[in-house]
Amino acid sequence: MKIALFGATGGTGRQVLTQALARGDSVRALARAPEKLDAVPGLEVVAGDVLDQAAVDRCLDGADAVVCVLGSHGGKDPVEAEGTARIIDGMQRLQIKRLVAVTSLGVGDSRDQVPGFFRVLMQLTLKRIMAAKEEQEALIKRSGLDWTIVRPGGLTDGPATGDYRSGTDPSIKATRIARADVADFVLQQLVDDRYLHQAPAVS
Repeated sequence: MKIALFGATGGTGRQVLTQALARGDSVRALARAPEKLDAVPGLEVVAGDVLDQAAVDRCLDGADAVVCVLGSHGGKDPVEAEGTARIIDGMQRLQIKRLVAVTSLGVGDSRDQVPGFFRVLMQLTLKRIMAAKEEQEALIKRSGLDWTIVRPGGLTDGPATGDYRSGTDPSIKATRIARADVADFVLQQLVDDRYLHQAPAVS
């Protein structure tokens, strides 16, 4: 499978990249700093920004599916919504249908799946980022694409365990989960339509 990957230099994006290549997929990744990604077989890096439509289109061209793991760091303006809008626009024009995007538990109708104290903390300290993720999900849901939104709990850098809960059951609460396990679940969605047009939690 040919995967267009957005957010490849972030923690979860790197796990998606590594695991996709290990599965035998080919990956084209968009990166503002291509030097952050090692040259390895199966990987093509497109230099550019997700807010640049031409760069996004170059990354998308020829893809079978798209994985979006955009994130905001270091106090910068959140790019999740605007970047996702560029990705959706390119997918529609290039007639690429399958999109798997990672947001977060606590977004949309999953607010109650985050324990009360942490829910308040997220709204206070991550207000702009959470608002961007809300807008991101809304854009995806009205895109007309074959989408799945993956909502992980608290991300860690631990090794993959394979021991996590996933699904749309609201009893799944936001607990810690390794980025490697999130990546595993994300890649499963590319070959499984069980959660088509749904937003499963993974935690």
